[in-house]
Amino acid sequence: MEMISKKIQFNYSLTFPYFYSPNNSYSMKNIKTSLLVAILAFNTGNMMINAQQKKATATTEKAMNNNPFLKKSTLQYQAPEFDKIKDGHFKPAFEFGLKEQLANIDKIVNDKAAPTFENTVLALENSGATLGRATIIFYNLTSSNTNDDLQKLEEEFAPIFAAHSDKISLNEKLYKRIKAVKTDKLDAESKRLTEFYLTNFELAGANLSAENKEKLKEINQQLATLATQFSNKLLEARKNGAVLISDVKELDGLSADDIAAASADAEKAGQKGKYLLVLQNTTQQPLLQNLKNRATREKLYKASWTRAEKGDANDTRETVEKLAKLRLQKAQLFGKKNFAEWSLQDQMAKTPEAAMGLLAQLAKPAVETADREAKEIQEVIDAQKGGFKVEPWDWNFYSEQVRKAKYDLDDNEIKPYFEVTTALEKGVFYAAEKFYGITFKVRKDLPVYHPDVVAYEVFDRDGKSLALYYLDFYTRSNKSGGAWMNNFVQQSHQLGQKPVIVNVYNFQKPAPGKPSLISYDDVETLFHEFGHTLHGLFADQKYASISGANTPRDFVEFPSQINEHFALEPEILKNYALHYQTKQPMPQALIDKIKKASNFNQGYATTELVAAATLDMNWHTVTSDSQLIPVLDFEKQALNKYGLLVPQMPPRYHTPYFAHIWGGGYSAGYYAYLWSETLDSDAWEWIKANGGITRENGDRFRKYILSVGNSVDLNKAFEGFTGHKADIKPLLRSRGFIK
Repeated sequence: MEMISKKIQFNYSLTFPYFYSPNNSYSMKNIKTSLLVAILAFNTGNMMINAQQKKATATTEKAMNNNPFLKKSTLQYQAPEFDKIKDGHFKPAFEFGLKEQLANIDKIVNDKAAPTFENTVLALENSGATLGRATIIFYNLTSSNTNDDLQKLEEEFAPIFAAHSDKISLNEKLYKRIKAVKTDKLDAESKRLTEFYLTNFELAGANLSAENKEKLKEINQQLATLATQFSNKLLEARKNGAVLISDVKELDGLSADDIAAASADAEKAGQKGKYLLVLQNTTQQPLLQNLKNRATREKLYKASWTRAEKGDANDTRETVEKLAKLRLQKAQLFGKKNFAEWSLQDQMAKTPEAAMGLLAQLAKPAVETADREAKEIQEVIDAQKGGFKVEPWDWNFYSEQVRKAKYDLDDNEIKPYFEVTTALEKGVFYAAEKFYGITFKVRKDLPVYHPDVVAYEVFDRDGKSLALYYLDFYTRSNKSGGAWMNNFVQQSHQLGQKPVIVNVYNFQKPAPGKPSLISYDDVETLFHEFGHTLHGLFADQKYASISGANTPRDFVEFPSQINEHFALEPEILKNYALHYQTKQPMPQALIDKIKKASNFNQGYATTELVAAATLDMNWHTVTSDSQLIPVLDFEKQALNKYGLLVPQMPPRYHTPYFAHIWGGGYSAGYYAYLWSETLDSDAWEWIKANGGITRENGDRFRKYILSVGNSVDLNKAFEGFTGHKADIKPLLRSRGFIK
């Protein structure tokens, strides 16, 4: 989803909070990513301003005496001082921080001493402290709790940050100094950091001609502006796309709690006495599963599908076309055929062909399985004398009936056993304690950015404090869709920093006085996002830029996806699946039903995911402007080409609201969910074959996978854990496509 913050210097790889779930049916969850907007965040190094710089900025500092971003937070682990942070603090902090970082860079490039790791690479790593503190909080807020002022500021600074990034990454003197650093006597991690920067500079355009560097700067600024515009348009489109219902009869099938929540949402929107069905980020909407009124289902589905293509101010199609065209131009500046070829150079897949090869291996069995699922659904419709062919808005409603018939499993029967705090503390936290030995304590003394946010302190297996952890559970009109993980503070031994992490969700907030009951799908999301959190918690690196989850996209979902498996492990499930009223554990018969149904609807779930990944790759493998036909035509053509244009099985994300790739950091990277799931399925089979949930296996996974960040070759790290290269067969088995 996406992501952990990296440094602003490198426009080649915009990074974001981990976000959006890739599918909504018993499989992987994610990231925000959001989405989000184009996050250009920095690490939080604390480079001291030299005497000359202090003198030059004395006036600014005086004016900013009360600005919390000018110095490190005094809270534990530099946790954000949300009780002091005001919207008005961001702009002056940005302006000061931009100047500060450029002064840091000037000092590096004008150093008369020969380039060394300390005076060049490490100095670069530690540059931009003020800007880092301000942006990492700013972009968390613009995705989770935004407002008009923050959105305007975001659009204003998107091109400024892009230009700033280019000033650094296209600085020829700086690049030459990094190249000149001798690495033969460096420790492994310092050598890796040097290589990291060298690669990033080259990917960012350091080797381009002077003319092409200028072209690149202009393109990067335009891309940053457009990505921000896309995200802001989509947020409004999602909000405005909500379906207003006047007659409660149209909501037949929804639970009393769902109806109460819809009533509360309508009242907030100034429509007291009515009901508002707010949109989730994905194509399919959770409420479609229970709505009996077919007209209401159709209305809700079409509101979702058309949210960003209405020809109004929030229509994203023109923005999408501009982004695709500019990305192609950018790739061609580097001598690459297409954007994907350029983008995948530092990923595990390396090439678009490898990524598409994985998708192709999944597409055929997924569609074949989905076709069988469609026949089962049609049989139910016909048996009920429905008189219609299954449409997308029918799928979840009738597939739920098939599930009930095949497995005697009713989602409404399950929900009372999944209260959100219980699932978190007795499920997610309990699993982490069993496997890794870590424990948690509520922290009500820490300031938060919204009343819904809760905080915990995390303690390591030896009882020592390890990190701070925040959670933001509920959907809001000013919050981006999906779920994600991000850092407030990056782990770094060199900076003496421990991780401060946040998970953001979009669960439906219950009506006042009602319990917060979630679906099993939501439970999986809890476990998924906490997997990202574990990746950040166990970071054990000297340097923030290669710490924790700052890894290639097609590896970063591996720790989150494997953590989903714990949700159904018997000893874990029995501990947290407790009825919210009786506190009795879920009956074994119901547990057995959930397990038997775990591969249900996997044909559809995989098809919609593969379709979205295929769309992404097709948008980013065009080789000429002539291939960029209007958005809706392009989408149909791409899906049809790969046998994925199946009317009743739309892609998980329709191009106009595919936030991952247009406003987030997953352009040419949405395949990463399936690439990571290949790693996850293989590693989980290894764990199950070697004793299951044991502290020994947990320590081993932490050692080889969760604690290494991007400080080692990750293919070798995986092989170190399992003893072999990744194999796709466990993934095919886990999705029920082969025995």
